[in-house]
Amino acid sequence: MSAEGTLTTTGYIQHHLTNLAVCADSAKIDGVCSGFWTVHLDTLLVSGVLGLVVFGLMALLAGKATSGVPAGGQNFVEMVVGLVDQQVRDTFHGKSALVTPLAITIFVWVFVMNAMDLIPVDFLPTAIQVATGDSHLPFKFVPTTDPNLTFAMSITVFFIALFMGLKVKGFGHFMHEVFAVPFGLKLAPVNFLFRVVEEIARPISLSLRLFGNMYAGEMVFILIALLGLYQLPLALPWALFHILIITLQAFVFMMLTIVYMSMAAESH
Repeated sequence: MSAEGTLTTTGYIQHHLTNLAVCADSAKIDGVCSGFWTVHLDTLLVSGVLGLVVFGLMALLAGKATSGVPAGGQNFVEMVVGLVDQQVRDTFHGKSALVTPLAITIFVWVFVMNAMDLIPVDFLPTAIQVATGDSHLPFKFVPTTDPNLTFAMSITVFFIALFMGLKVKGFGHFMHEVFAVPFGLKLAPVNFLFRVVEEIARPISLSLRLFGNMYAGEMVFILIALLGLYQLPLALPWALFHILIITLQAFVFMMLTIVYMSMAAESH
């Protein structure tokens, strides 16, 4: 759609890239929330609602599943679960009942959050503005364009992998790997430094990869929307191509999670 109201091009872009944020008065700068304790309500609401809807439907279909030839929604869910389960079997060689459910959750949840990018950029924000009566209310409907969410997910994966490493190897073996790999105990400080850099790099790269790709895709949709009535020849091909991007990013996030779990469970 075209730019809304009397917003300039810059204002239109900034409006669509601004989160609905709430914070204490002490955290506001010139009336705008800023700082660590800022809460992005739109990210929390959209991701939460999508999670409840999609996993609620999957649970409902699982409760009605039959042992015969699957059809309709059951068939689709079984295809997704089978695909993810096969990837886990091929990548993760340890024994854990956690990895497959975690991988399924990540793939499905990230995919549906990414898929919000396919809805026209003005459609849902305008609906929210009409419902609230505030024509300037910012509201981002693609949670994965918010680095707070992607970092939260990657940090969660990091702590789960850390917990798995301690549980599978034991504290002594785990600490031995931290200080003795790859150069032996004589170079324990160097080994420890390398391990810290490696562990920190994983959640950072995992989160920024998803955020960067989705943020760039959203920016392209916003720029196309500025063309008004002339946007259709560009919007449709980009939307079709973007289906591949949102699926690929969900798959990559899932696969890297499985790899990190596998590395945590393996011994050097």
